[in-house]
Amino acid sequence: MVDVETELKNLSSDFDLSCKDLSIIFAAGHGKRLKSQTPKMLHEIWGVPTVVRVSEIAKKGLCSANQIVIVGINALDIARTIGKDKGRAFVYQEEQRGTGHALYVAMEFLSRIKFIPENIYIFPGDMGLITPEAIRDFKKKFKNSNYEMMVLSGNYQGNPLENYYGRIIRVPEKTRKSFSRIIEIKEFRDIKALKGIYKTNFENKEYCFSKKGLLRINEFNAGVYAFKGRSVKKYVGEITLDNIQHEMYLTEMIQIFHKSSLSVGVVPVKENYVVFAFNNRSVLKKMEEIARDKVYDKLKNIITFKDREDFFITEEVVNKILKLDKNGRPLDIVLGKGVHIGKGVDLNVGVVIKDHAYLDGNIKLSEGVIIGERVHLSTYPNQVLKIGRHSEIFQGDIIKGNLEIGENCRIESSVNMTGSDENPERIGNSVLIKGTSYVFGSTIDDNVQIEHSVLKNKHVHCVRKKDGTIQPIRYILPPPEGVNSIED
Repeated sequence: MVDVETELKNLSSDFDLSCKDLSIIFAAGHGKRLKSQTPKMLHEIWGVPTVVRVSEIAKKGLCSANQIVIVGINALDIARTIGKDKGRAFVYQEEQRGTGHALYVAMEFLSRIKFIPENIYIFPGDMGLITPEAIRDFKKKFKNSNYEMMVLSGNYQGNPLENYYGRIIRVPEKTRKSFSRIIEIKEFRDIKALKGIYKTNFENKEYCFSKKGLLRINEFNAGVYAFKGRSVKKYVGEITLDNIQHEMYLTEMIQIFHKSSLSVGVVPVKENYVVFAFNNRSVLKKMEEIARDKVYDKLKNIITFKDREDFFITEEVVNKILKLDKNGRPLDIVLGKGVHIGKGVDLNVGVVIKDHAYLDGNIKLSEGVIIGERVHLSTYPNQVLKIGRHSEIFQGDIIKGNLEIGENCRIESSVNMTGSDENPERIGNSVLIKGTSYVFGSTIDDNVQIEHSVLKNKHVHCVRKKDGTIQPIRYILPPPEGVNSIED
């Protein structure tokens, strides 16, 4: 049986002790409301597990490799998916007792290794639309402030009863010097459980709020925090279980800091979508739609989409297209409905990919290549599939592996082609393959025409007849096996 903590240690790396900033990613949650066998943190947004997105973007936005990922449920699955990297440590939260407890576990780990960074930034692992720009802005505002703690907030638009986020409670009286200062964050479930007027104190004054008034607060806690490391180390142990969930809420640090005369600030996010997180499938679907719309907006004036609501292009390929566009030449790339373009694919000028084609792997398309409907092109990570200029792959073909197709080729419908590491496939220029054919690990010379054939590890030469025409290749089949099992 694998020891979880030992395996997590093997997946962890040392911190850069000279770096002042550290991110903590909360990735230990259950995700019960998703009703899925896939761990919550491994649900994908635009082709990437949400926790991987948050982890990488936090490092990029903070310009710091130092990171703690708190894992609990499905700890090893999540840690292995994120992977080992410089400055990243995985810390096991055996019991999930709330966000405050997750922070406590992280600070215990830092104390054990005798490293307390100057600034600590906390992110939920399901915030899959967070951007480096939003993180950089949050970091800048925290560093330019006198706050010991800062909270990132969003603005909810919609039915208050469907807003499950914690509410940011601010000082409501404009006549007071502390107007608009944050008093506390009240969780949705705790507000729902209130029986009467809610009373709270801030700077020696009592404030009263109705249950209805609290529910109608639009400003919500995004779950992103910044702390001064020394302060959070000193006070994290004071978090209690005094709430309807009987959990340790990280947000209680606000009241703890207030009592200790430490200042707390709130910064509204510029773009609301970047702080969306999900607890159910409908929100996850909405986040996926937002991610798709962002890709469409980047490319809509560069390439043509047949259906703006039904396509997938991995971000790596998006960046390649943007780079191609900088050359100043019209791209004339057309993508059909339901097209899937995965990591590793290189598009080119004049490429047309028709409806529901699937491309994934190290696929290099030259100028003017046409990929037909429902074509499947794929490679393993160490393989390359190249298709030459002005070649066309017809509807429904399956082409996989270590394979190169020359220029001006026509691979008509019902053709399967495969090249392996040991048996790469090389197709010359102006080759025609048609009919129900399968070609594996073969070399085919220029101008050859093949029809209704099965070729395995063959070299097909271009042979000309006496009249100068090319000898077609038809009905080449391997010897049959198992004939004795068949009768009329």
